[in-house]
Amino acid sequence: MAQRPDHKALLLGDLLDGIADAAGHAHLAVDGIAQDSREVGPGSLFLAIHGQATHGMDYLDQAVEAGARCALVEPGGRWDLARLMRAAADAPIPVLPVESLGRKAGVIAARFFGQPGLSLRVVGVTGTNGKTSISHFLGQALSHWVNAGVIGTLGNGPVDRLQPATHTTPDAVSLQAELARQVQLGVRSVAMEVSSHALDQGRVAGVPFHTAVFSNLSHDHLDYHGSMVAYAEAKARLFRRPGLSLAVINADDRAGRELLQEVSACTMTVAVGSERPPLLADRHLRILEVEPHARGQRVRFESSWGDGELAAGLLGRFNIDNLMLSLAVLLAWDMPLERACDTLSRVEPVPGRMNLLGGAGLPGVVIDYAHTPDALEKALQAVREHAKGQVLCVFGCGGDRDRDKRPRMGAVAERLADRVILTDDNPRSEPGERIIEAVLAGMRSPDRVAVQRDRARAIEQAIAAAGPDDLVLIAGKGHERFQLVGDARIPFSDLEQAQRVLRERAA
Repeated sequence: MAQRPDHKALLLGDLLDGIADAAGHAHLAVDGIAQDSREVGPGSLFLAIHGQATHGMDYLDQAVEAGARCALVEPGGRWDLARLMRAAADAPIPVLPVESLGRKAGVIAARFFGQPGLSLRVVGVTGTNGKTSISHFLGQALSHWVNAGVIGTLGNGPVDRLQPATHTTPDAVSLQAELARQVQLGVRSVAMEVSSHALDQGRVAGVPFHTAVFSNLSHDHLDYHGSMVAYAEAKARLFRRPGLSLAVINADDRAGRELLQEVSACTMTVAVGSERPPLLADRHLRILEVEPHARGQRVRFESSWGDGELAAGLLGRFNIDNLMLSLAVLLAWDMPLERACDTLSRVEPVPGRMNLLGGAGLPGVVIDYAHTPDALEKALQAVREHAKGQVLCVFGCGGDRDRDKRPRMGAVAERLADRVILTDDNPRSEPGERIIEAVLAGMRSPDRVAVQRDRARAIEQAIAAAGPDDLVLIAGKGHERFQLVGDARIPFSDLEQAQRVLRERAA
């Protein structure tokens, strides 16, 4: 059960004021709040939301048994208003219908936790790729200035004390609880990954974003959104938030340029080589030159704050974009240019994002989370820039996820890698061979591709086949520590497997 840090109970009427009718229960005190029946405790307010696969109302009995004092229920699906009211009449606790509860849960939770976002400067980062890296670059850089935290894929909390995360963006109640926890820990700025799912479902309602960052938009999550138009629309919602002070936008991306036309906040753009910044932008940062070297890159830029140069131990041209978007935020937040560049030059690579192993007579091995066509293309292009010899690629596609991207990823790998080994990557409930067939369907010469469904053996084969000047990209899982097969979570780490094979080869 999520409780306030001060353990103070709140009145239902105060939580629902202007949102829903407390229906005679305004003076009911609630001690906690939860939207998962397994997290309900004595005196809790249970939020029964209509989800994609299930409805919270199906778990009302468990919530009551756990001690729920009241339930708010979203009419929807088989729990239409008429059926809900019949069930409410027989329930041992007040059960109140609230239309669009999923989109209001964040505001209710924010009130319960005392509006923690108002004590923080929150930057939300959205886009198909780059959310995790930008959030962590910002968290690391800001921690030299103020006590900073992050919320996202790799964990939540102060940057040096992350707790494991289950979602890119937590559910509405968990998110507000996490913001309240970070306030208690003395955090003053939070960099948060904001997924399209979270924006569409209203999970970030109640978060007063100061700054929004847009990285890019490419093919992903169409199994959920249905079309690229709907996907882009979900992302755009972050930039229409009332009270948003600053929008930092990648103007090289078409969706980013479209966003510029509708943002009312102060805008800052990051772009490559444009002769002048977009006319709609208030401020700009323009990348002039990128010079890759063996274990990193140097970038030269000009901006509304002056010219500068920055060197960082990061691989991949796209990481320069991530770094420059982070720099734009720091500059707009009044960090001096020289200090901002110095701080970002010392950021550590994000776990599972273009992590480089090997060298010194061994093949180079890069571990990356790339699991979309665009991300795989950029990762392979980045590896090619740093490889003296051949580029080998080990990857697969996730089961029960966007099927349209599978042949596209196959085509990307065939075009940009010298050798490809297809393998399993979280097949979930789908037969792995069917997923691989879909990937092969996008290739012109599928007979030249090696298939090894055992991911550990695929990694072994790739590293064994690579020479000292070659680079092996192991794409798809990045930081993940499990392989999802059926309902099982089997411990597995690309990083640990690659380290083991390299140690054995060195011996």
